[in-house]
Parts: sequence; structure tokens; C-alpha cells
Amino acid sequence: MTYTGDVQVGGPADVRELPGLTITKLAVGPFDNNAYLLRCTETGDELLIDAAAEADRLLALITDEPLKWIVTTHRHGDHWQALEQVAKVTGAATIAHPLDAPALPVKPDKTVSHGDTITFGRVSLEVIHLRGHTPGSIALLYGTHLFTGDSLFPGGVGNTQKDPTRFDQLYTDVVERIFDRLPDETWVYPGHGKDTTLGAERPSLPEWKARGW
Repeated sequence: MTYTGDVQVGGPADVRELPGLTITKLAVGPFDNNAYLLRCTETGDELLIDAAAEADRLLALITDEPLKWIVTTHRHGDHWQALEQVAKVTGAATIAHPLDAPALPVKPDKTVSHGDTITFGRVSLEVIHLRGHTPGSIALLYGTHLFTGDSLFPGGVGNTQKDPTRFDQLYTDVVERIFDRLPDETWVYPGHGKDTTLGAERPSLPEWKARGW
């Protein structure tokens, strides 16, 4: 089966095999959140992006190999409803940006900032700070694979509650820190809904800026 990233709450996960990394995408919870389990194919070590909801379904994804980290992309509650339980059951350490950390139900074991790396097994993820949706929103980059939380979706940047200052900040960060430096083939894995690529979204950047959301 070819990976599409089109998953539904209550439905099966979609799995993508990359050199050195396996990505498992699962839709969970009443807000149709995406959770991503990343596994180093060389060591088996795992990392979970957004323990959003339905802890039992997330735990069922995790193999007998160690879950080293749980990364929370930002502080909004729909992205961490299962965080405390999954962390407790697995013993995994938790990670978030320091600006969003105080709002989380568990104090992060590690905080990360723009340009930091998160390593599990032989895999390293680059942290990209994208300000605007929340002060401490982060994306994670592995080669040409980008996990964006709620900062970038098919069709636009994340919700900034019609605040022009916040929109300008998020739009600027997304353009400068993502579109200006990464190629069109970069695959985007968002916090909700379907995946996209930077190439599919790039022509719409002027439209996004003009509309202000």
C-alpha cells in the first residue's frame, strides 16, 4: 500500500517507510488530531509527536521497543489530552518549547528552541520555532519531511484568531524558516487533516498574505 496520509478517527493508521525512519500516522479524538509515531529503523527507538487523545490507541501503536520522547508541538489542549497517561505508561520523557511548557499537564523533561535537535536512535530531528499560532509552537524536520503541528496546513498557516500581528509573525516565520529554505518536495505532516507538500502550497503564499489568514 502506498502512503497517502489520509486517516480518519477510528480508522487504521497509515505507515510510511523511509530510509532510516518509519512514520505511523493516526487520527484521534473529537478534534480529529493527528499523532505521529516515528521509529528509528536501525535501533527501534521511537518518538511520538503529540499525544493528543485516545491514549489506548496511541499505546497500541507503540512496539516493544523503547519510546524515548513525546514531543508536544504546542500548548493547545487538543494536542495533549493523552500526554500524561502515555508518558506514565511508557516512561518516555517529554519535550516542548519553553514558551508553551507552562500550559501543559506535565512539566517537560526537556525544552527545545529554534535550531535545536532531538535525537532518538540514529535519527535526528531539527526544531523549527514558528511563532504566531501559539508563542511556543514548533515544527520538526527530518530531511524533506516536516511535522508542522498547527502552524502550517494545506491551504494556509495556522489560526491566529484574526490578530494581524500574530498572523504577520506566523506568516513571516513560515516563509523564512520553511519555504525559503526547503525544497518543493518537502512533505508536510500537519496536526489535523491531510498532508501536503511545500510545492503544492508555495504558489498560494501571496494569496495567504493578502487575505491575512
